[in-house]
Amino acid sequence: MELLLKYFSEFSPEQIRQFQLLDGLYKEWNEKINVISRKDIDSLYEKHVLHSLSIAATFDIPDGCEVIDLGTGGGFPGIPLAIFFPNVKFHLVDSIGKKLKVVEAVAEGAGIKNITTQHSRIEDVKNRKFDFVVSRAVAPLKDLWRWSKPLLKIKTAAEFTPGLICLKGGDLAVEVQESMTRPRVIELSEIFAESFFKEKFLLYVTR
Repeated sequence: MELLLKYFSEFSPEQIRQFQLLDGLYKEWNEKINVISRKDIDSLYEKHVLHSLSIAATFDIPDGCEVIDLGTGGGFPGIPLAIFFPNVKFHLVDSIGKKLKVVEAVAEGAGIKNITTQHSRIEDVKNRKFDFVVSRAVAPLKDLWRWSKPLLKIKTAAEFTPGLICLKGGDLAVEVQESMTRPRVIELSEIFAESFFKEKFLLYVTR
């Protein structure tokens, strides 16, 4: 938790309480349903929570926005972002139902009210549009963009442009080229000093 406070200083007491509860809730549920690798569970705040919050460090998602977390797994980046942006609606989607069971239990245990879940393949999400799609390393960028584009709202007069925000690592040159997109690329090592964030990136693709 101290790691979060190193970079973010304006949490409300409720947000601090919710972030603190994540440690115990994930450790408890990870014993039942493995959604975080055993070696990473003790680094929850660095490798999962702070990594997710790199989106919050880069983007101010306005109140009232709707965000879909594509392939949320154990709830990342959706759960930390839902705590950070309590007035934004987050819809967490995964094709593996038992992972969503953990997401729902953690959200309930931490009192996170702005999360909904859907057990579905992302291609089967229909009849809904979102301001942003967020995702963490679940597929190549070309696939993420193909799935995301139909889900995004058309740009309005708002101060932001709807798009895909995804977290990735390693050499992305070929992946970006194959995606036929021109993402804005942010190096996470420029935001967070910890060595874990070297060669990790945030990509933002707009329509």
